[in-house]
Amino acid sequence: MHLDELRALLTRHARPDWTTAIDGVLISRVDRPDPPAFSMSGTVLAVIAQGTKRLALGERVFEYGPGQYLVASVDLPVTGQFTQAEPERPALGFGLVLDPSAVAELLLQAGPGDIPRAGGGTPSGIAVNDAPPALLDAVLRLLRLLDEPRDRAVLAPLVKREILWRLITGEQGATVRQLGLADSGLSHISRAVRWIREHYAQPFRVEEVARMSGMSVSAFYRNFQAVTAMSPIQFQKQIRLQEARLLLATHPGDVTGVGQRVGYDNPSQFSREYRRQFGAPPSRDALHLRHTARTPAGALT
Repeated sequence: MHLDELRALLTRHARPDWTTAIDGVLISRVDRPDPPAFSMSGTVLAVIAQGTKRLALGERVFEYGPGQYLVASVDLPVTGQFTQAEPERPALGFGLVLDPSAVAELLLQAGPGDIPRAGGGTPSGIAVNDAPPALLDAVLRLLRLLDEPRDRAVLAPLVKREILWRLITGEQGATVRQLGLADSGLSHISRAVRWIREHYAQPFRVEEVARMSGMSVSAFYRNFQAVTAMSPIQFQKQIRLQEARLLLATHPGDVTGVGQRVGYDNPSQFSREYRRQFGAPPSRDALHLRHTARTPAGALT
């Protein structure tokens, strides 16, 4: 019952750019299986109503379908594709951008014993589970407000809070809760991820980033691997190659210059690693990109 209405609402309100009239709410509609696409995940909740999506984070692969949800608590470089979609039965998904400050506010308001105890260790930055009825019901009520513009401004923030609360107290609550805790292991790794993304073109020593994150080198490396499924150097390489691909879409004739801009001094190494990542050398892939429509980066991971 929930999924039938969810599919109807998503079909009615889907737009080419995946945005909606409610801030932070996204709707995806994909009519055919797409090739793997590289993007940043964003910090989001994604619920699939129809079709199946596969997401790769480093060596980890997540697959989720109707009635399941994915949570990304760190903005990570991922490879995603819808594997089940056709014009007569398109893949349909709901997305909600997760706001760390909203998570923190709910944690402060929660009463003693309201929050389940977390297990040990730092959770993965991405997780998949079956969506409980209470979560699907809240998602439906949020989407219904797209048909009720008079009520939207007042009620949408309330329903968003309810969805966050369902996540915080649900099976992946430990992951979502760390999003709102300033001193959590995940927040320390998030700061490191953000620093590497902002300085991806310059070399760095893991010891320096670990110190910046307030961790010993061994703890930093272990937690970084747990959250991102990559080493810090592998993460930097992913960011460099993704940025290079974006630059090549607008500068297809300057392969050497693009490689240098993202941090590669050796053109041969750039071409070799680019081809390993995207399946074609930079010059050939640049031509392909010019004729390929882009999906919004990070939309529904």
